Amino acid sequence: MPLYPLYALLFADTGLSDAEISALFAIWSVVGVAVEVPSGALADRFSRRGALVAGGVLQAAGYVLWTAFPGFTAFAAGFVLWGIGASLVSGSLEALLYDGLAAVGAREHFARLYGQVNAFELIAQIPAAVAAAVLFPLGGFALVGWASVGTCLAAAVVASRLPEPPREESEEDGDELGYLTALRTGVVEALRSPTVRGAVLAVALLTSLDGIEEYFPLLARDWHVPADAIPLAVVTIPLAGAAGAALAGRIERLRPGSLALVLLTGLLLFAVAGALAVPASLALVALFYAGYRAVLVVAGARLQERIDGAARATVTSVAGLGTDLAGLLLYAAWAAAGLPAALVLGLVVAAVLPFGLRVRPHGRRSLRTC
Repeated sequence: MPLYPLYALLFADTGLSDAEISALFAIWSVVGVAVEVPSGALADRFSRRGALVAGGVLQAAGYVLWTAFPGFTAFAAGFVLWGIGASLVSGSLEALLYDGLAAVGAREHFARLYGQVNAFELIAQIPAAVAAAVLFPLGGFALVGWASVGTCLAAAVVASRLPEPPREESEEDGDELGYLTALRTGVVEALRSPTVRGAVLAVALLTSLDGIEEYFPLLARDWHVPADAIPLAVVTIPLAGAAGAALAGRIERLRPGSLALVLLTGLLLFAVAGALAVPASLALVALFYAGYRAVLVVAGARLQERIDGAARATVTSVAGLGTDLAGLLLYAAWAAAGLPAALVLGLVVAAVLPFGLRVRPHGRRSLRTC
């Protein structure tokens, strides 16, 4: 999305203060927390593919407001639309992919394909940055904004062509009651089933660590990387993460304890990087991010394997809600003590991981030994 690298600058250029920009981010976060699980139930009740399409359209509508009517009110309304759209996509994508593979007897390929999806998501940051760099000098924020609207709508069109397995009929009469049934079923499975609950916790905590990515440019600055070299120096980190995600299929059969060891090794490399605090330390950060992304993909696959009910998107959205809440803790920890506090949280996540992804009890559906 060309607007991603520039939207904070758009807010500042419009005349918003730091406090107003922070308020916009707070609105975005609150909306995400509020609608994460209800939007997953919508996808389960009606259509996961439809949720992906609606998510793209809503995000496009938000960018229309930003581009056509720049100002605090329009920015806030745009973040509301974007937050709802992102929540519709969260959980729906994983559920659509998993159930689609299951429908053709290929669910064992989920981890590999899900890893590739994550890899492309990270790699997309590069053409987005290039597009922003090319479009902004030609037409300023307006051209970048309208190009982003077009990108969102194009993504919605592509999503509308994705195959979706036939949906099961609701046992209840009426759309509203069917929706409430999907919501209740997903939340109950996420919280009451021990193996699902553990995987939800593991995925939520793991995904929250991805917030560290927001601080990579600041670390590069503190580690004496020249300001004009920071963009190129930092872009290697998401590329390493993409490689780790793409190769996650190679470690999908590791036991939970071994996955935790991979994460611990990455955290150790990150700690060494922080202790050295030199430009070359970014190479160690890249290795951490590659291992972390691989573990994250495998954990996501383990969660999908453990979901037995039809409310797959709702269960996945519960994990997304947990991510939003745990992410706030990460940001607070960084504000209080920087990288050391974030590493401590990472150690806590690594300690929880073996328990959250423990082996499923006998008698329940399983695709592999963990």
